[in-house]
Amino acid sequence: MTIFQEFVEETEVKNYLNGESDASNAFLSIHPGAGGTESQDWAEILLRMYLRFGERLGFKAEITDILAGEEAGIKSVTVRYEGEFAFGYLKEEIGVHRLVRISPFDANKRRHTSFAAVFVIPEVDDSIRIDIDAKDLRIDTYRSSGKGGQHVNRTDSAVRITHLPTKTVAQCQSERSQHQNKEQAMKMLRSRLYDLEMKKKQHAKDRIEDSKDGIAWGNQIRSYVLHPYQSIKDHRSAIERGDTQRVLDGDIIGFIKESLKLPR
Repeated sequence: MTIFQEFVEETEVKNYLNGESDASNAFLSIHPGAGGTESQDWAEILLRMYLRFGERLGFKAEITDILAGEEAGIKSVTVRYEGEFAFGYLKEEIGVHRLVRISPFDANKRRHTSFAAVFVIPEVDDSIRIDIDAKDLRIDTYRSSGKGGQHVNRTDSAVRITHLPTKTVAQCQSERSQHQNKEQAMKMLRSRLYDLEMKKKQHAKDRIEDSKDGIAWGNQIRSYVLHPYQSIKDHRSAIERGDTQRVLDGDIIGFIKESLKLPR
């Protein structure tokens, strides 16, 4: 694809990004389904895919919280994306993602199916006021548990903030100081409380909330089959691609573009 073709495609996609929060930064979270190490490894593969996707679009992506699996993969992760229309693009990835492959963890080389769920919320802009009473917050500190060797802060600088009335939790361990982690966690908490408040106020659920509320294992939006053949199919648009490695390297804009075109 030429630079001109890429520009035309990007411009076409942005024509569909006219939602109230589409231009916002975003928080993307990945949670593996049942299946232990298999699903946790799949969640980490998806994390890599979304980080590469962010690079392709020039977004600044930062892992704000991550919990590693015991053997491999991750139990959960949250990534903050900063960039034009970050939420508008990433909201199309909300849902369950299914992987079929020969397990690298199975000595008998059997085929396994794994699931992971992706959630995306917009970052709340400073112009939107969210009142949070300090007495409604519980703030805990703990030691960072993510991967990273010498780059992981080994002091109790990670911060978890719980909004007691709603049981909403936000945590951050990516920064080196407790103060910075608290600031990032508060920003995430405000976004999650705003998202919660919007749900309460809406009389008719919009498409995003329908997607989030309807997530259940087996209701996948996309299937990634690596064995016995190679194919990635989006079940909403029916788009199917055979260049699986390119997709897993972050080339998902085609799926997002077709999803955006679907009737709302």
